[in-house]
Amino acid sequence: QGVVQELHIERTHGRGIVGNVYLGRVARVLPGMQSAFVDVGLERTACLHVADIRQPRENGQERTNERPIERMLSEGQSLVVQVVKDPMGTKGARLSTQVSIAGRMLVHLPQEKHIGISQRIEAEAEREALRAKITRLVPVDEPGGFIVRTMAENASDEEFATDIGYLRKICADIRDKARVCAPPTVLYQELSLGQRVLRDFVNPEIARITIDSRENFQRLTGFAEEFTPAVLPLLDHYTGERPLFDLHGVEEEIQKALARRVDLKSGGYLIIDQTEAMTTVDVNTGGFVGVRNFDDTIFK
Repeated sequence: QGVVQELHIERTHGRGIVGNVYLGRVARVLPGMQSAFVDVGLERTACLHVADIRQPRENGQERTNERPIERMLSEGQSLVVQVVKDPMGTKGARLSTQVSIAGRMLVHLPQEKHIGISQRIEAEAEREALRAKITRLVPVDEPGGFIVRTMAENASDEEFATDIGYLRKICADIRDKARVCAPPTVLYQELSLGQRVLRDFVNPEIARITIDSRENFQRLTGFAEEFTPAVLPLLDHYTGERPLFDLHGVEEEIQKALARRVDLKSGGYLIIDQTEAMTTVDVNTGGFVGVRNFDDTIFK
């Protein structure tokens, strides 16, 4: 209805690295912190906490008695890790040894064997039907497990099979690179923002995806042809004179959203302040004095 709903920003020089998989080298093990610093080729070493180290299974069951980090890792050791949190301020990236690769319909867990269903799919019959479908499509002798994403509720066998093939190929590439490369090196890079939009955000309610860069339009068209063919008709290359964000009033909405003071339709306003530890939101009644009682006024 003419109002910006979400804004996602990705700059080439400051692109997020969450989801990237690296072959790293353990630089330091800190028993007192139960953490290790791992060199993955970034500006700062990344942090791996003992809770984020995948424990090998015993008799098919996950280990419950967690071993101390100094007995699992040693300095100089090579390790395949995935970034779960971007570097921030003076802190390096946060890592995990549990790798997961997202596709359009599924998330592949190459080190696991179970099949999970998104918690947002609530109907038990539907959950069991999806689990049976994936079990049928995944050969018993092939390693790795899958999680069915929310958008896969009505997916066909063909769509699932395409996703499984795509995810297995990525994981095979990661394994092959890890065998021949020396650490630190990037084994897998998460998709660009535009590609993630096509993979994750498109649903039946989306009418059009407008792109103002010819280069980006061609890149996304190529990606859609290979991985998300249903999205192809929605892609629209905008070639007008006015900047796209000005044309749709997006720029003005962004300025409003970034302001410290946010005026509300009621006459009240918010003051939003960010610190390293938290974001505080101060709610003020402003020009809204209410009609009935104090609690109702504050709530409104």
